[in-house]
Amino acid sequence: MSRTILVCVAWPYANSSLHLGHIAGTWLPADIFARYHRLKGNRVLMVSGSDEHGTPITVTAEQEKKSPQEIVDFFHRQHAEGLKALGISIDCYFRTSHPDHKRVAQDFFKELYDRKLIEERPSEAPYCPSCRRFLPDRYVEGVCPNCGALDARGDQCDRCGNTLDPSDLKNPRCRLCGQAPVFRETRLHYLLLSKMEKPLLDFLESRRGWRSSVVNLTRSWIKEGLHDRAITRDLSWGVPVPLEGFSEKSLYVWFEAVIGYFSATQQWARLSGQASAWKEFWEDPKTEAYYFIGKDNIPFHTIIWPAMLLGRGGLNLPANVPANEYLLVSGEKFSKSRGIGAKLNECLAEFDSDQIRYYLASIMPETSDADFSWDGFVSRNNDELLSVIGNLVNRVLALTQRTFGVIPQSGELSSDDRAALAAAERCARDAGLAIEQCEFKKALKEIYVLAQTGNQYVNAQAPWKLAKENPDRARTALHIAIRICRALIIYLSPYTPMMSQKAWAMMGFEAPVPNGVWDQALGPLPANQKLGAVGHLVKRIERDAKTGKEQAANL
Repeated sequence: MSRTILVCVAWPYANSSLHLGHIAGTWLPADIFARYHRLKGNRVLMVSGSDEHGTPITVTAEQEKKSPQEIVDFFHRQHAEGLKALGISIDCYFRTSHPDHKRVAQDFFKELYDRKLIEERPSEAPYCPSCRRFLPDRYVEGVCPNCGALDARGDQCDRCGNTLDPSDLKNPRCRLCGQAPVFRETRLHYLLLSKMEKPLLDFLESRRGWRSSVVNLTRSWIKEGLHDRAITRDLSWGVPVPLEGFSEKSLYVWFEAVIGYFSATQQWARLSGQASAWKEFWEDPKTEAYYFIGKDNIPFHTIIWPAMLLGRGGLNLPANVPANEYLLVSGEKFSKSRGIGAKLNECLAEFDSDQIRYYLASIMPETSDADFSWDGFVSRNNDELLSVIGNLVNRVLALTQRTFGVIPQSGELSSDDRAALAAAERCARDAGLAIEQCEFKKALKEIYVLAQTGNQYVNAQAPWKLAKENPDRARTALHIAIRICRALIIYLSPYTPMMSQKAWAMMGFEAPVPNGVWDQALGPLPANQKLGAVGHLVKRIERDAKTGKEQAANL
């Protein structure tokens, strides 16, 4: 029986370029997961978009002497184009500045307000006299009161993972100018998380298969006692608070941005011509919703968003939140705001998308931080993707093309033939199970082992010799090798979709790798099917002797 899967990907800020940390942390695992489930024949919807509100946008706009709208328009377009070039198979890439998102976010606020889960209170908010503006939590930095980290933010400390308020910080300073903020009285609206502790704990305990780091952090936050959190701010760039007398205030970005998953699904339904189609993904309890995020966003997706969903009622809760750790370069976290890490658009200008995808998948920071290195990138590409995987497919199909011109029919199978096919069957089972459990590195290793097995089989059978000495046996050996290659192409397509499609065409198939074929990857081959044009699948990456830079070159 097919399943219905909603894949939600964390929304990046539209104030600077995407970097490879975003890809390894959220986008690539989400895309592998979505593509796999389509191959299994499941119904999949993948949504995300650009987070376009808040002070980071206005600060960038001021620095570049442009309007906030100009900034978000530029980066929204760049993000969408970059993700498409990388092969991310998203169904709806939305944006929080869209009027339809604003309407959905305001309606969500009003429903929680009517259910007495939002309350107006007098409050003190950090204000920078030098910058002459109220500061959002993330633009107040200082010493963490829990672990002593010097660069804790006003909403959370990345070192110890504790959620914070700006007033909790010791020696607070404005992130923009470095001066100490003052706290001015204002009136804000609070989400009453303190009322939701028991329902949230029940929700957490009912989940299965979550990463221990996500469960432990979430459980500790709930058991320490949840505090009500302000969800409106004195900001002009954002979704206006939909209450009389508060039109000059905006919904705080972390509150309205998570509603984007909901609004993006509704936007997809409108664009598909079925305005109510979103209900299948949010109201049908059989639907499984997966949220792919970085570990710094855990509380927003395991506490705040579930609290909002529980408060509203009638909407599906997260089935899993497979949060990834950080991608590091030279020991530092990839960071848009600090300019650390390789930018996606620059990498795509130099390398094929699948070269980037394969390397990042092989080092994906699933349970611990991972180190990115150019040496590792070159090695994985040249020694694995090119020499083992690409070489297997290329030499099998090229030899078949030269010898027979079509996919040969098989004769009686030997024990070696059956052993090779059994290895492919194990790969389908083990790699599939690993992807189901969001263990993407483990699955890739299983697929790589199948490629090694395929090479070993071809080397042992030596069909180039058999073609002269025993043509019937050569037909069988190449038939088996092509079946292994076809399975390999299907299993790899969630990781390297462009390369897989190219190899699929080389095998003589006209349509794209179709959905629903994962479990039929080892099925019968079409007898005497003519092969397509056989060529190289992967480019070797060479280092420029003078500059040391990596360059992709055709073999």
